[in-house]
This record gives sequence, structure tokens and C-alpha cells, in this order.
Amino acid sequence: MSQSDSDLFERAASVAERAYAPYSELKVGAAVRTHDGRVFEGVNVESAAYPLGMCAERVAIARAIAEGETPDAFEAIAVTQVPCGGCRQWLRELDLHRVTYPGPDGNLVTCTPEELLPAAFEL
Repeated sequence: MSQSDSDLFERAASVAERAYAPYSELKVGAAVRTHDGRVFEGVNVESAAYPLGMCAERVAIARAIAEGETPDAFEAIAVTQVPCGGCRQWLRELDLHRVTYPGPDGNLVTCTPEELLPAAFEL
């Protein structure tokens, strides 16, 4: 794991407390970096209608796209929890190069989206 991936994880960890997680009480932060070095942060936002909640990864990516980034702009993402299956599809589809998250032992793991989701849906 590079120092820049470690720094990206620190950004994700610092925003996690802003999450809206009244049901699970699991606050998740994410930070996505583009190839030009811009960083966009996101947090999970829960809803009483459970499927309407948003994961931190998707919030960070959607924020970047809303601010003008294109889907091919993303380099790396760091998340304070292992990504769920739906987010793994997003990371794979948007061609991120690296994903950093805490492993089961608490140490940071960096891998590719392909390693997280080897058989992604493709059009």
C-alpha cells in the first residue's frame, strides 16, 4: 500500500463521523481520488426504507460525477468498511485501480476491484 493510499484512508476515516446511520449505527466514510489528484468524500446515509439508503462509496463517486468528473477519471478509493457487493460492481464498472479498506485483522488491505468482484456484470 502506498503512502497516498494510506492518506486517502485517513480522509475516509475523518469523514465517517458525519454519516447518517441511526438504524445500524455503523458510520462509514469513503474518499475517492481522481487521476488529477482531486479527492471527493462521502458517507453512508441510511433510510427507514432500507433499500433507499446510500453507501459511502457511491455517495463519494456520485459527488465527483455531479461536480463534473467523468467515469474514467477515478484512480483509487478508500473506505472504512469492506465494500458491499453493489459497491464492488460500481468500483469495477468505473474502472478504479485500487481499493483500500480494513481487513478482518484491522490492518489496511489494498486490492483491485477485480479481486473484490471477479465476475462483475458487463454490458
